[in-house]
Amino acid sequence: MAKVKTTFFCQNCGSQFSKWQGQCTTCKQWNTIVEEVVQKSEKSDWKSSTSSPAKRVSKPLKIAEIDSTEESRWNTLNQEFNRVLGGGLVPGSLTLLGGEPGIGKSTLLLQIALKLPFKTLYVSGEESQKQIKMRAERINPQNTTCLVLTETNTQNIFRQIETVEPDIVVIDSIQTLHSDFIESSAGSISQIKECTAELIKFAKETATPVILIGHITKDGTIAGPKILEHMVDTVLQFEGDRNHVFRILRAHKNRFGSTNELGIYEMLGSGLREVNNPSEILISEKDDELSGHAIAATLEGMRPLMIEVQALVSTAVYGTPQRSATGFNAKRLNMLLAVLEKRAGFRLGAKDVFLNITGGITVDDPAIDLAVVASILSSNEDVSIPQDYCFAAEVGLSGEIRPVQRVEQRIFEAEKLGFSTIFISKFNKLSLKNTKIKIQLIAKIEDLVGWLV
Repeated sequence: MAKVKTTFFCQNCGSQFSKWQGQCTTCKQWNTIVEEVVQKSEKSDWKSSTSSPAKRVSKPLKIAEIDSTEESRWNTLNQEFNRVLGGGLVPGSLTLLGGEPGIGKSTLLLQIALKLPFKTLYVSGEESQKQIKMRAERINPQNTTCLVLTETNTQNIFRQIETVEPDIVVIDSIQTLHSDFIESSAGSISQIKECTAELIKFAKETATPVILIGHITKDGTIAGPKILEHMVDTVLQFEGDRNHVFRILRAHKNRFGSTNELGIYEMLGSGLREVNNPSEILISEKDDELSGHAIAATLEGMRPLMIEVQALVSTAVYGTPQRSATGFNAKRLNMLLAVLEKRAGFRLGAKDVFLNITGGITVDDPAIDLAVVASILSSNEDVSIPQDYCFAAEVGLSGEIRPVQRVEQRIFEAEKLGFSTIFISKFNKLSLKNTKIKIQLIAKIEDLVGWLV
């Protein structure tokens, strides 16, 4: 009997050690090193040895000789998913989708698999085929191109892949898979690394896109070693509150596109609905004009969004006034309040200030500064801002209204949604003609006060 070989791995970063120690010298975390069995058998290719072709040998090429044509992409028939990926699935790419339990990761990928015109193999290690069938009947019961396999052994999965030859493979989830070449349990660091490496080899050699679902830890990071995120081509995060119906898809890493794009979905009984106009969920509908509300024109990647900023200014009950911000940087809120005190003469030092970005999203675009200031002034003076006004400018420490990038795209979005006036910086260079929306140019924060108060 072969001697069992063990080694020690850090559960946080995946570093390997020859013996146990209390602190990982790589990521400096304590009590994260565990012992795992890594006894290996003779390892073969992902294909069976009889059908494995001769291995291709890479040759060095001059930069001028390398083909620079753009990667072809496959349309997933899901506009939000395509946008976040950068235009669609790239052949041979490996995509990792993470998110909290119950947020809708499996529903999203099953919905995409059922609508794809390609032959898709959906591999589940968490649910039975009957459970997946029940969910599929709510989404697209007439599909004939999606095959469902319930298996956790990677060697058995590759045998089925050789048989059915799918165009796209979906794995739900990577933490449930295990390889015969590693004797540790499924979900361990060595198993996750080995299974992912086998899937990468398969994807690159056959130009088959592979989509993985990954669990996350209580800290919100992808479970398993950090090297897992380095191995894959794209890392997507599916976010949202299970108590609300809206979900947000973001890209944390994308080798084939931007990481600034945003996809928004609404969870319904029949699956996830694509929200093509995010302003419908980010701007609340109200009959009466209320104080403390302002609309900001912001950008997420290439996508313009109109979001609602809500502020509440009230007399402090306790000695120290509260400063609370939801979806906005609290330090930046304190800076804007200081600018209002110094440059505009508003005494807010003895008042509580609460700020909220509606829709449950977090915004770090400096272009919403003007809308934040406008909502605070509106609440403080109890004066409502007309519902057809919107704002897009950054506020400087000296009270100047600074220009923001791609302001014309923001103006077009505001005009399309029916706003009558947009406030921007006087220093923005515009080349617009024949616009129906009124563009109000302001240079200092005192100009805004004159318009609103």
